[in-house]
Amino acid sequence: MVRGINKCYKYTQRPFSHFLLLRHAREREMFAVENGLQGDPRLQTISDAIRVIPHFPKTGIMFQDITTLLLDPVAFKHVVDIFVDRYKHMNISLVAGVEARGFIFGPPIALAIGAKFVPLRKPGKLPGRVISEDYELEYGNDRLEMSMEAVKTHERALVIDDLVATGGTLSASINLLERAGAEVVECACVVGLPKFKGECRLKGKPLYVLVEPSQLD
Repeated sequence: MVRGINKCYKYTQRPFSHFLLLRHAREREMFAVENGLQGDPRLQTISDAIRVIPHFPKTGIMFQDITTLLLDPVAFKHVVDIFVDRYKHMNISLVAGVEARGFIFGPPIALAIGAKFVPLRKPGKLPGRVISEDYELEYGNDRLEMSMEAVKTHERALVIDDLVATGGTLSASINLLERAGAEVVECACVVGLPKFKGECRLKGKPLYVLVEPSQLD
């Protein structure tokens, strides 16, 4: 299976740029809109730059390694540019990045759109007063923490991570931000599936994904 993604879902190498509107759990519906990027060669470049590591971190997981994307400055810039183009006119004042890979993509996007960057960290990494949220992974449990001073009431927030799998990490991020009084506008990931096991856990928040998981050749 793809890293953190249940093996019952099939996937291909075809890149896509989808706007996923995740509705109430009883509806379990998804709407996909191409947003003008269908056929954009940048998406193929991004997809090609992601390496697949089989059986990591455990047997059966097809790990989507974005470190090879970071070694390709063209592909890396494409990721940032696409996200910046999407969010620069949405009046977003806060970009929240999920540890650790959200720290890579979040800051350049935040700087480009004139927003602040807020790190969502693993336990015990932040000084001062924090709020925390537990969540489940495909292969374990974890917790995210955020500084209580980082967010102001009614701020418009964007959540950035590298990959959406079960939806647990994004859901925990949304909960943290909303508990602090922010309005989560959207979640964004580099890699994801049109359908994933946590599709009804994002509290109706839209999810924007660039490419599908890569497969081994």
